[in-house]
Amino acid sequence: MRKPVITLLTDFGTEDHYVASMKGVILSINPQCTLIDITHQVSPHDIQEGAFLLANSYSYFPKKTIHLSVVDPGVGGIRKPILLVTPHHFFIGPDNGLFTLVAQREKVKKVVVLTEQKYFLPKLSTTFHGRDIFAPVAAHLSLGIKPHVFGYEIDSVKKLGFETSVVTEGKLFGKIVYIDTFGNLVSNIDEKIFVRVTKGHPYLIWVGKNKIHGLRKGYWEGKPGVPIALFGSSGYLEISMKKKNAQKALKVKRGDSITIKISL
Repeated sequence: MRKPVITLLTDFGTEDHYVASMKGVILSINPQCTLIDITHQVSPHDIQEGAFLLANSYSYFPKKTIHLSVVDPGVGGIRKPILLVTPHHFFIGPDNGLFTLVAQREKVKKVVVLTEQKYFLPKLSTTFHGRDIFAPVAAHLSLGIKPHVFGYEIDSVKKLGFETSVVTEGKLFGKIVYIDTFGNLVSNIDEKIFVRVTKGHPYLIWVGKNKIHGLRKGYWEGKPGVPIALFGSSGYLEISMKKKNAQKALKVKRGDSITIKISL
């Protein structure tokens, strides 16, 4: 029988004890778990970034993987602790929009508000539900406890308003939604939309005051110091620079615009 897999995604970083505490709780309840770190470097309190990273990683894990995700600036407040059940995966964390993109991409079978305290740690902190609620629930779930046992069901999860690209008057407007460790600028311009809108017409890609001609197949096609555009592994338009940090070189930030001007 395959060992249960639990992934962890947080904004905790790795310098403090927080991640280790969560892992300790899980392994104390189920020592047979395989624990996988997706990342603990989500920008502090950045729910949208956490949602983006989770949505671009969860589907590559085996069926029935438990995804424990904590980006929780409202910890201890009115937001609910939840377990999201889809046909192939489980998601545990705060109901604050962190599962927005997951709920768009997966069929949601069940959403359970975690209320059964016998599956929590005996003493609850108002500032660390990742350790005291989410980690023990994930561990008990990995032992085969059925989702409905952990609490009561609700109809939906809270969703954030992720902006999509916009087409108007021969232009495709998008934004930078994520900047990775290498400084690559990931936009919200989906490849399918891009192909449909351009339809083989000539176009220019503008990032701030920087003009880019056409697309490249991969990073290797870039020339040092010259920005290129390509569709990355996430399926969205990226702006990159060979062996350089595109964010720093182009002096842009998340939320800045990317515009495709099409010659019709």
